[in-house]
Amino acid sequence: MKKGLILTLAAIIMLVAAGCGAKEKSGADGAKVYKFATDAQYPPMESMDKEDIVGFDIDFLAAVMEEAGLEYEINNLGWEALLNSVMTGKEYDAGISAVTINDERKQSYDFSIPYFESTNMILVPEGSDVKNALDLKDKKVAVQISTTADELMKGIMGESNTNLKKFESNALAMLELANKGVDAVVADIAIVQEYIKNNPNEKFVHIIDRENFASEYYGIAFPKGSELKAKLDPAIKTVLESDKYKEIYKKWIGGEPDMTGVLSAQ
Repeated sequence: MKKGLILTLAAIIMLVAAGCGAKEKSGADGAKVYKFATDAQYPPMESMDKEDIVGFDIDFLAAVMEEAGLEYEINNLGWEALLNSVMTGKEYDAGISAVTINDERKQSYDFSIPYFESTNMILVPEGSDVKNALDLKDKKVAVQISTTADELMKGIMGESNTNLKKFESNALAMLELANKGVDAVVADIAIVQEYIKNNPNEKFVHIIDRENFASEYYGIAFPKGSELKAKLDPAIKTVLESDKYKEIYKKWIGGEPDMTGVLSAQ
């Protein structure tokens, strides 16, 4: 047994170094490599294309980090793991994954200036009698857990309503709708529109209710007190005002972005 327990001094040093370097990585030139977390189950904002993470947020982050002159890497953790990892700040420096800025999250995170305007949207089968968010009160509704859709529907349906079904991803929520397990899905507008575009044979319609679902703004989330926010905010502003942002928007969302809300929210 002793033989299996003995570690050489060199091996101990290597293990300690590996543990200390879990977050602090350096690039080829010795510069720090910032670590970003995402949830790549949120097309068109982020998704997996074989081994690659792709999407609006991914291209936007690349433009911002290039503008800021910083090195980075991005890893797919999943939604809950993203939120937890960024909040502790032990391994990840920031998170980008269509994260809505709101007062509750501001208690746990610092946020960049807003970079994308969104709102929640209702997805229902054709022929549904749902016309607005309040019509969902007595329906079975699917949402992704810990999202603004989750919070909005808890406000409408009640905190402990068992008809509010919570899933780890919007993909699972929409699968539940396709399987007729729920009457509706509530999710961000870009995600709902992307689902409809990619599933033309499914007889679903979308409903916008701006009276009950106000505009939301996405931001990059940082641990409280992060020094990275001050480095990225100027770069984000530059990208937002550039043709590059319009190119990214057209590629992943389609059309021309209306920048009025985003720029006024800064």
